[in-house]
Amino acid sequence: MQQLSSSMRKILLFSLLACLGPFALAQQDNVWTLQECVQHALENNISIKQSELDVRVTEADQLDAIGNFLPSINLNSSVSENTGLSFNPVTNNAQTTTFLSVTGRVNVGYTLFDGLRNFRQVQRAKLSKLAAEHRLDKMEDDITLFIANNYLQVLQNKANLETIIAQNEVTQEQIDRTNQLVDAGTLPRGDLLEIQATDATEKQRIAEAENAVTISLISLAQLLQVKDYKTFDIADEGYEIIGEEILNVPVSAVIDSAQQNRQEVQIAQDNVALAEKDLQIARGAYYPTLTAFFGYDTRYTDATSFTQDLDPDNPFSTEQIGVVEDTGQAVVGQVPNTIVTQVGAEPFFDQLYQNDGIGYGLQLNIPILNGFSVRSNVKRSKVNVERAKYQLEQAKLDLESNVYQAYVDAKGALKAYEAAVASLESQELAYEYATERYDVGLTNAFDFSQSKLRFNNANIELNRTKYNYIFRLKVLELYFGVEPTELKF
Repeated sequence: MQQLSSSMRKILLFSLLACLGPFALAQQDNVWTLQECVQHALENNISIKQSELDVRVTEADQLDAIGNFLPSINLNSSVSENTGLSFNPVTNNAQTTTFLSVTGRVNVGYTLFDGLRNFRQVQRAKLSKLAAEHRLDKMEDDITLFIANNYLQVLQNKANLETIIAQNEVTQEQIDRTNQLVDAGTLPRGDLLEIQATDATEKQRIAEAENAVTISLISLAQLLQVKDYKTFDIADEGYEIIGEEILNVPVSAVIDSAQQNRQEVQIAQDNVALAEKDLQIARGAYYPTLTAFFGYDTRYTDATSFTQDLDPDNPFSTEQIGVVEDTGQAVVGQVPNTIVTQVGAEPFFDQLYQNDGIGYGLQLNIPILNGFSVRSNVKRSKVNVERAKYQLEQAKLDLESNVYQAYVDAKGALKAYEAAVASLESQELAYEYATERYDVGLTNAFDFSQSKLRFNNANIELNRTKYNYIFRLKVLELYFGVEPTELKF
């Protein structure tokens, strides 16, 4: 009995020392706690970054909606050179020559009324940003839960590895003791071979467990986008079961809290609000649109022009301008004598001042018939409102179902964990009894190995149910409204 207690103490001691094994001896600057993993994921995860970009897009949409209340101001100008027969932009006369022309225009427009669509667009942009923020929050919740699950998986694999190593240490002691008993003729050699076979099987399981730890660590590192796989490790903090009081909360209270706090329902509610706002915007197209406009333009050309002036030497001449019908007497009069003079182009800034002009006014657009496009848009918007409402109802039903499932899973995980604890206690007693019988030669090596295997499997099952139970509790806490960063492990 004293010998058995010593062996069990060695198992416990080895379990404690296993935390200092090759996986725990990684570089300390690359050992991550669960909180550090979650925080790193929230800051660097690609899906979260994409959701943050969606929020930034809605901010740009909101800026566009606000900009619709501002007047539109546009400036345009052109420079051209004409050769051949062209119209002078200043005199509007046809000329066969080569000349340079410059025109400039400033247009100002402002929407006075558009069926309140501008106001609706601003409201819609705010709702769209709120919906994007809710989607970002949901993505953060999902990533947090995913990180926690992967982290707990690594812990479970490590605990399994520690259990198998500790059991193999006992097997090594059994090999030495059996070898001595075989040499003394107390036990047959077949018992030694059976124990050695058990040792080989356990070494194989150790290799498999080490691979499981390595693969789970790599998976977690990839999820965190950590490139240094070799030194990446997690802190072996020995997470205990915390937060069991959530199981004392009635499931109806968890459902009520989830419907008020979970992003799934809030996103569906945002979609309903957006659909209703789109319907209001579509109906706004039934109303007239009133806009004000103002324009200023000017021009310049370097083309020469021609003027007609009185001849200073002979300003007037006498010419017959008609005949008296009754007498046939000629009627004469003075006609001005003009001469055509070519005039050069006025200076640039003088022309801009002389040739400018302005225009302003109001424009009213009354929709009468547009191929039923407005009516069809309104109908589609009504359908989208109904669809969004159905999706909201479905989201509430799905959330209620998921909460019930999470509640049942947590209860089931608790029962499985309690059963695993009871099984381990029973298997431990059976293993102690088998060890005692084997030490005095009352049982063979095969029966002892089977008892030891069942004890080992009970330890592994306990690890599995423990971390599964922890994870199920955290899922239920999230549904109850606990912030991801406030989850306690």
